[in-house]
Amino acid sequence: MPEYGISESAEGMLPWSWAEARLEQSHNYVLATTRGNGRPHVAPVWGLWMAGLFLFSTGGSSQKVKNLRANPACVVTTEDLSEAVIVEGVASPVTDSGQLKDFVRAYKSKYNWEMEGHPGDIWAVAPRKAFGFQESEFEGASTRWEWAGNGA
Repeated sequence: MPEYGISESAEGMLPWSWAEARLEQSHNYVLATTRGNGRPHVAPVWGLWMAGLFLFSTGGSSQKVKNLRANPACVVTTEDLSEAVIVEGVASPVTDSGQLKDFVRAYKSKYNWEMEGHPGDIWAVAPRKAFGFQESEFEGASTRWEWAGNGA
């Protein structure tokens, strides 16, 4: 991003562990999806960063689900924009019983909210590209990560 004065050197770049720590610690997230007519849709969600995926729950008939069923491409951001992590990815419904059990247990621990027997869909966002911005070191530490074969 040369127009922002960001260094092209790898020196000072943020490690992926920095991003994962913020993805794990964030309490609130913002999920951006696209409606069938192309208009954006943004909503706050609670979620978990688990095993390299962002998992969240939502009502089965929510606008988010309608959008993701038509177009699974989405963006998730953490709540602290002074140390933002922005993940571009592809969402899919979670159907694996082990993954669902892990999600319910971790969700209860993080939010003190019982998901067991709670209606709704659980979705997982697989990252394709991510960005990290540290306001205090914007020019020297802004970082982009990409996953091989990401189709981006």
